[in-house]
Amino acid sequence: MSIDSIIADAVAKAVGQLYNIDADPATIVPQTTKKEFEGNLTVVVFPWVKAARKSPEAVGNEIGEWLVENEPAVDRFNVIKGFLNLVIEPTFWNSVLEHMQSTPDYGITAPTADSPLVMVEYSSPNTNKPLHLGHVRNNLLGYSLAEILKACGNRVVKTNIVNDRGIHICKSMLAWRKWGDGATPEKAGKKGDHLIGDFYVLFDKHYKAEVKELMERGLPQEEAEKASPLMAEAREMLRAWEAKDPEVRRLWAEMNSWVYAGFDETYKRMGVDFDKIYYESDTYLEGKEKVLEGLEKGIMYKREDGSVWADLTADGLDHKLLLRSDGTSVYMTQDIGTAKLRYQDYPIDKMIYVVGNEQNYHFQVLSLLLDKLGFKWGKDLVHFSYGMVELPEGKMKSREGTVVDADDLMDEMVSTARQVSGELGKLDDCSPAEAEEIAETVGLGALKYFLLKVDPRKNMTFNPKESIDFNGNTGPFIQYTYARIRSVLRKAAEMGYEIEKYAGVVPAEKEIALIQALADFPSVVAEAGRNYSPALIANYAYDLVKLYNQFYHDFSILKEEDTGRRSLRLALSDQTAKTVKTAMSLLGINVPERM
Repeated sequence: MSIDSIIADAVAKAVGQLYNIDADPATIVPQTTKKEFEGNLTVVVFPWVKAARKSPEAVGNEIGEWLVENEPAVDRFNVIKGFLNLVIEPTFWNSVLEHMQSTPDYGITAPTADSPLVMVEYSSPNTNKPLHLGHVRNNLLGYSLAEILKACGNRVVKTNIVNDRGIHICKSMLAWRKWGDGATPEKAGKKGDHLIGDFYVLFDKHYKAEVKELMERGLPQEEAEKASPLMAEAREMLRAWEAKDPEVRRLWAEMNSWVYAGFDETYKRMGVDFDKIYYESDTYLEGKEKVLEGLEKGIMYKREDGSVWADLTADGLDHKLLLRSDGTSVYMTQDIGTAKLRYQDYPIDKMIYVVGNEQNYHFQVLSLLLDKLGFKWGKDLVHFSYGMVELPEGKMKSREGTVVDADDLMDEMVSTARQVSGELGKLDDCSPAEAEEIAETVGLGALKYFLLKVDPRKNMTFNPKESIDFNGNTGPFIQYTYARIRSVLRKAAEMGYEIEKYAGVVPAEKEIALIQALADFPSVVAEAGRNYSPALIANYAYDLVKLYNQFYHDFSILKEEDTGRRSLRLALSDQTAKTVKTAMSLLGINVPERM
């Protein structure tokens, strides 16, 4: 049992005996005592003041005295207004550490067959371009969120919806047909997603040239854009695709297959995966069917031009278009179709969409529509809304080819990690293969940590140089501390040292602080799950290694002659390494065994 649970149970018994109050221990949440006060854990006593008919100070003192007399874990206490600060008996912390050491997967709650089923959607790429920096943040947030929810005892399905149809896809296809000269990824020596992205940029280049020429002939910009022969050809190709033209569909399937092979490489290197992938080309017709069903039931209405709408004014929103007058669907319709297929495939209890904050309104509407159409999780769907990520130079535009590709970014991060690690001598004792593996681990760890340590709701600027720093709140700092601990433990094993009994050792203040930080891990994981915040895990890991480094600086481990005290410090080191590795794995970050 954790120290928090022990104190919560004891406080519940105290108020029961002192005031005849039936308190649920689950509602009593001890907090870490603020640094300016003496104590390890603080309990707020205000909830029982009214029933006790006493002042907060009196209630705090009475509960504190009861705990000192009846709970061995409590050594002494002090009361500040309605806050009861408890000093835990120093050697009791050893039993807390022993509990952690004897608990496999400490901090992780394994799901059961009856656990809620949560589906997390992330990535959502288009098949006309490679994944870029924005996708990297999306993928890392989605994957980490799924891992955290799993660690909180949920069954989790990781899913992706690929935008594989529409005018943007036809632009790449048309450019390939006109100027591709039979290019394939093999012939071009390029990943398929990069090759198709090049044609998307090429289309835009020719389209802009056409518009400019038409404007020079005297047409206003809007008319020139409508009159572009190239855009007219792309629209015609889209109509042919929707009419299932065999040649257009063959080209579409072939070019998409190149892109998927490229995506798979990127996902694998990034360390993210999916349990199920859906495709917009399959879901848009399902959505249309569901909307027409809603029309029959009077949930939607039809206008004179034949378009289908939902009236959401009673819900404080506006009228929402679901089918155009020509019967074609919009994004909302496709999302309804995807929801229908997912609900058929899985008995979902909660649906989480990891999508940028520019789509906040879209998901407000989707939630209402799914609820009206009878999806039981529709009303409570979660839009995990995150901010945009930019580079120090500013915004990126995929049409102009100024987007930072995910592959190029990962290459740059690994290259920088290799250079910095080499300059600092971190790779001196490594073979070339080990050095390369460490550069990959550190480079990708730096990228992931930098993007995940920020509150996901905030916009952020990603600075590659700042992210690879072996000091400060960075992935490499945490990874290096982990490698340092593993080195200590290897040396201890070589010297024949084992973790022996340390129950009677009185731990020092900094040792207690480290044990308490380790004891906080399960509650941090639970809070990260409740708040959908990988940042809480990231910053916990940073705070933990800071504490460990202070401990490592102040105390001898391998040179300590007292067996019990050395065992305590080895156990502390071992548990810190385990907890850091688990925390970083929840962020999708690997940690190197040596550096």
